[in-house]
Amino acid sequence: METPADEPTFLRDLIKTTRQRPVQVPWTDRDGSARHTALTLPEAARLNAIARRLKVSPGEVLRQAAHVPAPKPDGPRVPPVTPVALVDSRAGQP
Repeated sequence: METPADEPTFLRDLIKTTRQRPVQVPWTDRDGSARHTALTLPEAARLNAIARRLKVSPGEVLRQAAHVPAPKPDGPRVPPVTPVALVDSRAGQP
């Protein structure tokens, strides 16, 4: 299989991840809907460490994280596209 230099590492990590037993973390989203997030063992360990430090459950950490706003991009803002008025091709015909 011919692949660029970084793809074998990516594919190897992908296979390692899929062979791990995922950890399901139930939590409630901002809109009140029930969610289940599948985490790898290292992700679950890190989430549990954060939860222990904050003295809350892992699901509560995810619920609180859902309320954190996404960072705004640093670059110039692209102006919105102005819609073009639809022209009736039959206009002006009897």
